[in-house]
Amino acid sequence: MEPYLGDPKYTAAVLKMHGISARKKFGQNFLIDRTVLEDTVEAAGVGAEDCVLEIGPGIGTLTQFLASRAGKVCAVEIDRSLEGVLKDTLSGWPNVRLIWGDILKLDVARVAEEENGGRPMKVAANLPYYITTPIVLQLLESTDRISDITLMVQKEVADRMIALPSSKDYGALTLAVQYYSRPEIVRIVHPSSFMPQPGVDSAVVHLSRYSEPPVCCRDPQQLFAVIRASFNQRRKKLVNGLVNYPPLHCTKEQAEQAVAKCGFRPDVRGEMLSLEEFAALSDALSLLQHFRNLS
Repeated sequence: MEPYLGDPKYTAAVLKMHGISARKKFGQNFLIDRTVLEDTVEAAGVGAEDCVLEIGPGIGTLTQFLASRAGKVCAVEIDRSLEGVLKDTLSGWPNVRLIWGDILKLDVARVAEEENGGRPMKVAANLPYYITTPIVLQLLESTDRISDITLMVQKEVADRMIALPSSKDYGALTLAVQYYSRPEIVRIVHPSSFMPQPGVDSAVVHLSRYSEPPVCCRDPQQLFAVIRASFNQRRKKLVNGLVNYPPLHCTKEQAEQAVAKCGFRPDVRGEMLSLEEFAALSDALSLLQHFRNLS
């Protein structure tokens, strides 16, 4: 069956038939641009052998396009009021399984086991902008049962994902995304591609997950604690950020010694360091704290 949602005429008719309007609570905007939908599925590299985990199918627009190419689509939706419209719009695609619930509480590994024989799934989503970062981090950090992630996000968030050190968009999200994956902006999406129109541009982003992180460190949890500490007070010196972040249990002497050992200037700020430099700093701090505990 050929996907028909994505055409404004059909989308408007479906919304009217089911008495649906975009719910601000769930950050809903309905995509009405077929070209964007086709580009998203193409970027995701979906084929007949793939099981795709879709987050937030809404009225089933992207779901139709995914299901036309994939072997199976598991669509996770939190808004139970959309049950009627999804049963209607997805009736022609028997390879779609609807999962009702919160993606942040979903056991993705279990879904992969039950729906894809334990093999990694691909993820595709038009994410609500207000909850993009928690969902992205959950997907990247929680399981290795995900291979690629293709997302529609606010352009500002996409810019943060691909940012370089010392740029205004560079931060903790940048480093987390680039530790686990190689991010790429596939295309920019104008507000006119949605109903209703959001107040900002969007972007389709593809995250190719690494089989192994691009940097080595003694303790990844320590690495991300150091990163969070460094951007918790963005305009402060790195040493002050490390000392003022309680989970690190870092003294000023340890912070200064670790920064010096890595060859950084005493007044360096976190936004100046690359992922590799953060890994070196994390290892230096771990060693200093380890020897302190032994003494």
